[in-house]
Parts: sequence; C-alpha cells; structure tokens
Amino acid sequence: MSQVEDGTVAAIERVNWTEITPQALYNKLQSLASNLWWSWHPEVVSLFRDLDPVRWRQLDHNPIALLAEMSPELVAERAGEMVMYTRINQAHRRLKDYMADVHQTWGGIHAGVLGSKPVAYFSAEFGIHESVPIYSGGLGVLSGDHIKSASGLGVPLVAIGLFYDQGYFKQHLNGEGYQQEEYLDTKVDNLPMEAATGPDGKPISVTIDTRDGTLLAKVWLMHVGRVKLYLLDCDVEGNSPQDRELTSRLYGGDRRTRIRQELVLGVGGVKALRALGITPGCYHLNEGHSAFAPLEVIRERMEGDGLSFDDALRDVAQHTVFTTHTPVPAGHDRFDAALVEEHLGPLRDHLGISHEQLMGLGRVEPQNEHETFCMTVIGLKLSRRANAVSSLHGHVSRRMWAHLWPWRVEEEIPIGHITNGVHIPSWIAQPMQQLFERHLGQGWRLRLEEPEVWNKVYTIEPGELWETHHALKSRLLEFVRRRLSRQCRRRNEDETAVEAARSALDPSALTIGFARRFATYKRADLFLRKLDEIAELINDPERPVQFIFSGKAHPADEGGKSFIKKIAQLRRDPRFAGRVVFVEDYDINVGRHLTQGVDVWLNNPRRPLEASGTSGMKVILNGGLNCSILDGWWAEAYNGRNGFAIGNGTQHVDDNITDERDAENLYNVLAYEVVPTFYDRDADGLPSKWINMMIESIATLAERFSSHRMVVDYVRHCYVPAAGGLSSDMP
Repeated sequence: MSQVEDGTVAAIERVNWTEITPQALYNKLQSLASNLWWSWHPEVVSLFRDLDPVRWRQLDHNPIALLAEMSPELVAERAGEMVMYTRINQAHRRLKDYMADVHQTWGGIHAGVLGSKPVAYFSAEFGIHESVPIYSGGLGVLSGDHIKSASGLGVPLVAIGLFYDQGYFKQHLNGEGYQQEEYLDTKVDNLPMEAATGPDGKPISVTIDTRDGTLLAKVWLMHVGRVKLYLLDCDVEGNSPQDRELTSRLYGGDRRTRIRQELVLGVGGVKALRALGITPGCYHLNEGHSAFAPLEVIRERMEGDGLSFDDALRDVAQHTVFTTHTPVPAGHDRFDAALVEEHLGPLRDHLGISHEQLMGLGRVEPQNEHETFCMTVIGLKLSRRANAVSSLHGHVSRRMWAHLWPWRVEEEIPIGHITNGVHIPSWIAQPMQQLFERHLGQGWRLRLEEPEVWNKVYTIEPGELWETHHALKSRLLEFVRRRLSRQCRRRNEDETAVEAARSALDPSALTIGFARRFATYKRADLFLRKLDEIAELINDPERPVQFIFSGKAHPADEGGKSFIKKIAQLRRDPRFAGRVVFVEDYDINVGRHLTQGVDVWLNNPRRPLEASGTSGMKVILNGGLNCSILDGWWAEAYNGRNGFAIGNGTQHVDDNITDERDAENLYNVLAYEVVPTFYDRDADGLPSKWINMMIESIATLAERFSSHRMVVDYVRHCYVPAAGGLSSDMP
C-alpha cells in the first residue's frame, strides 16, 4: 500500500505539517537534491516530480533547477496537497543513514586497505544523470555506473574528471535527416556541485606548466552517494580566452585541444588530489585520456622521497590500474612529438629524462622517431595491472598490443579482462523493481552481486512478468510519440505530420530498439541491406514489426551522420512511415525509456570491434531480449535460451563479405526466430516461450553483468593488490 493510500500515514502528515516550517522542509529537499544519490532512488525522484510534473519534465528532471523556481512556502503548499511530508522526512533520513553507514558495507569489510588510501578513479566523462551533462555516451555512463556501485558497496573511492560547461552537443535533425549540433551553456547554479576545498577550508585550484605558459584550473566537488567526484574547470581568470574555453566541450576541438584537456585531467587531477590532502592507494585510469597522471605521481615520488626516475616509475606502476576500452585503432589518442614537448616539456625537466625517453614511453617501438605518442601505450607501460572490458576484448587487446612485449607469446601478454556491468538501481524501471520486491524478497537491492538472489526470478508468474513489461512498453511508446511530435513542430512541419507522429507505432507490434553512438563499425544501417525483406516483415498484417532508433554521430564523423540520415529518411517511405522512427538527442533519459520498454534490443557491430557494450545489459533488467552479433559482452552472455544470436561468431577477412553475410543472418534470425517466437501465443494469449526466455535472461545475466559485480572484481583483482593487499589474479 502506498503512503498516499494509507490513511494512518495521512494522519501523520497532518501532524508533521504543523511541526515543520516551510524553510526546514525546503532545506531537506535541497539537501536531497545536492547529492546525486536521489537519481537512482525512484521514490525520491517522485518527490521532486510530484512538486510540479510539467516543470520537472521541462527542466530535464533537474531538482536544483526546480527548487530554484519555487519558494519554501510554495513547496510546503504542494507537499501538503500531495501528502508528502512523511515521504520527504523518510528520504532525508535514509540519505543521512546511507552516508553514515560505511563500515558495515561490502567495501568496509573486504577493502579495508583502501580506507586510508582510497582509489583515485580518473575518467574523461561521467554519465550519472541527464541533468548533469558531462558525458557523451557509453564510456561516460559506464564511469557513472562504476562510481555509483562503488558508493553502494562502500568502496573507498574518489573520482576525477573535467567539468564541461557546454557538455556534449544537443542533436537536431533537419528536414532531410541530417544531424545538426548545438552547444548550450550549462548554468552552474543549477548543478549539484560546489567549490572543492582543501584541509584549510579554502577553495583549491591547480596550475600546470607548459612550454608556452601556465594552465590554471579550479576544482568542483559533486557528491554521488558516498563517492566524491572532483571536476577540473579551466574557465578561470588568469587563463587566456582560448584556455578558458579549454574544458567547455567534451571531445571538441583539434589535437592541441585534446592534449591540453588530457594534461589537465591527468596531471591537474593528481595535483588536485594533493591539494585536497588525498593520498591514493591505487590510481585507476579509465581509458587513455588520463594516462599522463602517473607521470605527475612519479614526479611527486622523486621530489618527495628522493627516488630515481626508474625506481619511482616501478613503484608508481605497482599502484596503477589501466583499463582500455577500444579495439578500434582510431580510438586511441596519438600526438606528434612537437605537441608532446610543448605540453609535457616542463614535467619532463622535473623527471630528468630526455625528450626521446619521454616519447619512448608512448611508442610501441621506443626508438622509432616516426611513431607518434599513444596514450594507450603509455597507460600500459605505466601500470602493472591492465584490463580489457570483456573476454573477447581481452583476446583482441592482447593481439593488438603484443608488440609491447615481443618476448612473450600472445596468451601471456599482461592484459586481462573485467567485463563491464551496469548499475541496476539506475536502469531498472520502478514497476519491475516492485515486481522483484515481491519475488526476490525484501533487501534484494542490497545483495545485487549475489547469484542466489536472482535464482528466485524463476518463481515469477509468467503473466505477471508479461503484464509488467507491457506496461513499460506502453510508457515507452507514449514517450516516443511525444518526442516525435515535438521534432515535427521544431521543423515547422504541418499538423498532418504532427498528428502522424502522435499515432506512430503500434502497442501490440514487436518493438525493436537500436540506440547507441552512430560509429560506422556499429553498422546501424545493416538492416538497410535487406530493405525489401525487412519491409515485408514490418508490414505483415498478422505479425507486424517496428523499429525505434536513436543515437548521435561525432560531429566530425560524416559516415555516422550518413547512417542517421538514411534511417531518418525512411519516414518518407510509406512502407516504413510510423513503423521506423528516429528519436533525436539520445541521452540517459532517452536510453532509460528505450531499454526499459523495447521487446528486443538490436546490436550488430562488425565483430570484434565492440569492446563490450552495456546498453543490452540494461534491457535484460526490464524483461527485454537481446538480438546481437556474438561480440563484446554478448559473446560471453548468450546461452541459446536467453536471447538471440546473429551469426555464429565468425567474420570474413573481407569486411564487405562480412557485412553481406551478417545482413542475411540478421534478416533470418528476425524472420524465423524472433518474430515467430514473439507471436506464438498460448491459450491465455501469452507468448509462453518468449516469457520463458525473458525469465532465463534475467536469471542468468542480471547479476553477471551488474556494475556491482564489476566493481567487486576490480577491488579483488586490481585495487586491493595495487594498494598493498593480498594479490588476486585477474581473469
């Protein structure tokens, strides 16, 4: 029974209303809004939404922006109308208890060595919630999920990133379907962050010397549950106008901008930790963007402890963990010698090494003067624990970087793997959470990393699971229709188009979702190779199929933009109108709706170029099924009963042949496996075989591909050994 339905709670509300002042109530909501803990607790999200549902949606679900528009008196009035006093008090108390309870957590018990020397987790982006736009896609969302799970598990960890006041771009498609980018300034006052202060209570800033001057950065603090996220910002007085914009945009600008951003993240991040009085026991470099960080730590050890460069390097490497995320050569940042000397020269002077020695750290062949400086190479050389992000990606990475260890056979290359995972509380829909609450038992959310908890999924009644999923699907279609009609209005299309958008998609049709970064190797257009056959599937009167696409292409990626244009233009083809749609401006909010509501999640990258992928992991939590190439995480997840596989896990040496073969396999699996299984109904009208696959998917995959499991793996195999605890071999 909900609190609103409970008459006794309503009576308590009336008592509380007379005991708490409007300002005190307002302060409690502000306290909740200032810690992003609220973002993965739907009952707390509902507090803010209930204050003003319309403005909540218009403000991108930003509680600080919402409260800024409301007076304490208005908040108290709305809380009284909605019977919210006890809910607010309970949420505030829960947050206080959560922050105080650190010793009895999993991390408090199993990661004690990190208590005085926490993990320092570096990442170029953090995707925590759509109201905090400092992420672009998968890497950022993974980083956000990582620190959320570290918080939930009680793992001592601080995070380091950059503050982008324009974030990543807002995406709009013109009438022809071509992507257009728009950058908007983020209002700092509407974000849950404050100036970071040192032990003396004063705001801290850092300086980074380069050959052409000094870069300055201030440091912001954002609370993500128990984890403190520190963000460096170059928009400060003392920097040149150009440098003040250095951290404005995520992945923007030329190579010089990129190396300066990475200098601020790595070297500036280590200096920020020093100013904060934090001495990490482990440095985790999430991708090569932060790989300059160990150089600054080496400098500190040399100056503070009198070590030689070689001794300091060996010591620092023992405390450094490096994660590589891409098997695509173009995805590894490389810089020429002049850029490296311009930006690392002063640090090199302190290290007492030559320019050739520094360049050698970033080269596979140190003496090859024609080889550029690679951030992944220096990340691998300055760490003693390195990992890929899936089992298959581990094999690919060992092969890709084998030349760094020419004396070893490929199987002995020191790059292991820890498969990615997703933060279950952030991605599971509230109705599905309530279903699990009834069947997995109270407290199941505190035991996400335990397989025994998920075995109880087999006890869920098929009809109950199907009904919950269908409700989520209906919610998704309502969301998509709103977005489509808004897109039409923005393009000044006529009312006929707007009305068509409002009635697009069929609630009873098999709904397939595809949403991710539109990099060409992800092959969003693969189904276009069998367009006539797909059109027949879509328009089958007895067994119709529909597709929802979303995603952004990098502004410089014309290939990815052309994929978007091809798909967006299908709305003009009467065979696909209202059946194939493209939702603009893919972000966490769009991703949440799609992964919670689709029947099938489609993923068809060119194997083996998908390092892991995480969007499909979010789908399984909400009853959707995956239909994917056997690449990344799906190569180790698929068991023949928990989803669908495209192809047999092989690829031709000729990419064109691979693409043609995969397009044929994609059509066949849709036509002869997915569609028949979905529409095969029993006497009660339920797709019993399909539902059994849903149950099998949740039971076998939810725990294995959760970020709680992922962080536990990092703690056991990387963090604790790096900090001096007992060693554990990485898979």
